[in-house]
Amino acid sequence: MNKPMNKIEKLIAELCPEGVESKELGDILDYEQPTKYLVQYTEYDDNFTTPVLTAGQSFILGYTDEDMGIYKASEENPTIIFDDFTTSFHWVVFDFKVKSSAMKMLRLKNNNGVIFKFIYYAMKCIEYSPQDHARHWISKYSKFKIPLPPLAIQQEIVKILDTFTTLEAELEAELEAELEARKKQYEYYRDSLLTFRDGVEYKTLGELISLEYGKSLKENYRTGGEFPVLGSNGRVGFHNLYITEGPCLVIGRKGSAGALVWEENNCYPIDTTFYVKIENKNLLLKYLFYKLKTLKLTIRKQDGGVPGLNRNSIYKIKIPLPPLAEQERIVGVLDKFDAMVNDISAGLPAEINARRKQYEYYRNRLLIFKPLEKEYADQ
Repeated sequence: MNKPMNKIEKLIAELCPEGVESKELGDILDYEQPTKYLVQYTEYDDNFTTPVLTAGQSFILGYTDEDMGIYKASEENPTIIFDDFTTSFHWVVFDFKVKSSAMKMLRLKNNNGVIFKFIYYAMKCIEYSPQDHARHWISKYSKFKIPLPPLAIQQEIVKILDTFTTLEAELEAELEAELEARKKQYEYYRDSLLTFRDGVEYKTLGELISLEYGKSLKENYRTGGEFPVLGSNGRVGFHNLYITEGPCLVIGRKGSAGALVWEENNCYPIDTTFYVKIENKNLLLKYLFYKLKTLKLTIRKQDGGVPGLNRNSIYKIKIPLPPLAEQERIVGVLDKFDAMVNDISAGLPAEINARRKQYEYYRNRLLIFKPLEKEYADQ
């Protein structure tokens, strides 16, 4: 990346030694309201041809067969879709319909001295987090200024970032494929390690554990505290009290019934969960956690209104109980696999995150320019 950076720095020194002019986005971009492009029916099907877009993270919500009110975009005629409430946005080069009336389609007012893709990349450098549920393009966002260097510099920056984006996407796809392969490998070894031949004793969970009901919390537990509050999908907040010491194994009782949560610290499981107490000294809690992952407790949830697990049905489940030394060996192996696959601070997920940060670093570095002296005077 250093050679392209050096080329850009040389161009800047040659073409704009006194600095770079900035303009408000509203002076560069026109917007169009989405009214005539709104999808009428939300029964999407992947067999349909027209994508329905949101400017949020999910981007493509699904596909529709509606053939009226389609927004026309292409490589030669691109657009930026912009969410007026969240200010998130995407570059689009294909025909589409939209879901939200809060979206705006952005295009250049004219092409004189401006490359549209450069504006898109410059917008990526704007740091703004909306604090209220209001429309932001007219009131705030369109007033942000971005640098407009000479066309030669814009072209070179777009070329570099397009190439870097493509490489980053390809590498990320490779890493995600590798991560998926590691997950399957992990599941294979987990299931193999936890499948035993004749000679291993089996016991019902009712002989090994007790399931305690989590407790409701009336206080606000989402703003702070020392101990994790656990719901059926994991941490939902923190509290200054705990009801069980860590490590703790929690089983979703309602909602995400059968989901498993492991917590190393003292914690407060809420009333949508069971938490496990070991009643037999020959069972390791972490071994039980891994074994339960192979049993898919979600299929045991009761019928009826809110999905739920019956405590007595769990007690009837039989699991193999190898010697403690073997349980410890299995846990040691699976902990290493689990860290490699799931820990965001290590392994492949961290590498994916590092690549994203590297891309953001170089993008921001490319798009920072010294303002013109007259702009200093105007401030």
